[in-house]
Amino acid sequence: MSKTRLHQLADQGQSVWIDFVSRDALRSGEIEGLVRDQGVVGMTSNPTIFQKALASGDAYDDQMREVIERTDDPEEIFLALAVKDIQDACDLLADVYERTDHLDGFVSIEVRPDIAHDRESTLEEAQRLHKLVDRPNVFVKIPATSEGLGAIEDSIADGIPINVTLIFGLQRYRDVTEAYLRGLERLVESGGDPTNVPSVASFFVSRVDTEADKRLDELGREDLKGKLAIANAKLAYAAYREIFAGDRWEALKAKGARPQRCLWASTSTKNPEYPDVLYVDELIGPETVNTMPPETVKAFQDHGTVEPTLERDVEGARKLFDELAEAGIEYDDVIATLEREGVEKFSDSYRELIEGVQAKRESFAGVGAR
Repeated sequence: MSKTRLHQLADQGQSVWIDFVSRDALRSGEIEGLVRDQGVVGMTSNPTIFQKALASGDAYDDQMREVIERTDDPEEIFLALAVKDIQDACDLLADVYERTDHLDGFVSIEVRPDIAHDRESTLEEAQRLHKLVDRPNVFVKIPATSEGLGAIEDSIADGIPINVTLIFGLQRYRDVTEAYLRGLERLVESGGDPTNVPSVASFFVSRVDTEADKRLDELGREDLKGKLAIANAKLAYAAYREIFAGDRWEALKAKGARPQRCLWASTSTKNPEYPDVLYVDELIGPETVNTMPPETVKAFQDHGTVEPTLERDVEGARKLFDELAEAGIEYDDVIATLEREGVEKFSDSYRELIEGVQAKRESFAGVGAR
């Protein structure tokens, strides 16, 4: 079988995960085909993805009828449905997990977004999800809010693999890596084994351009549009290279720890004027992950360009930050806005999801009452 472009990305050291999960896709063999034939080696989910999956079709109805015999809490009903999907996806990717020596083959499930600013509740939720899924290749996703940082450290120290999500800014990225390192150090100090407690740092890409471009339009600086997201990611990767080196990291590496790979998320192009594979083509480099929605996977397989681009013109990326500041773009405010809106969007999706579960539960109860 000839290599796909995703296989060629793997040759560059970049893993491709799919930002999608649904029971229909798991049952139909769609996801199995992506893994077997296309080169996909992991999966991510979030409240928005689950909301779309549950809202379409009747794939979840049989299990929901069983679950509502035990509970009428819509959040618990959703959790039972989600855990089953994640378990099935983890089982599907178990061979990848073993074949890659536990580097890939992971599936992510996210803590409730409404507790993103509560360290203790987030830790408790991470522990619960990790136990419920009960698979070695599950990542629990925790948003990179200031309060989430403590929960990330606590979870790693507790031996739970963590996918840190909703990272937008460079300082917050550094804070995330520090939380990971401290968590690993605590784990080792307590006699734990860090070998199978990895983490990825999900750095959101396209949304950065969406917010910056809106402000650049107001300033009449179209010449600077569509550039910040890629520059931002390149500087994050430069920081990764710096952080996961030196004596502190080597001490953890000697115990079996693995570096917290950068994961490029939100890589579908939001602006139709930009190439549809922009945030894949320009962010190819070793020891990274790109999680793509199905339409981006399809587009890249068709016309993506596989070249090592991530470390090209890093100085140009630094210069862009200066140019944006001179133009009146406040980077810190862009990032703060994106973090706030990111949590709000996932919270809104989660609320709609739970309302949908409640409505379906009530419809089932109505059918049974007739």
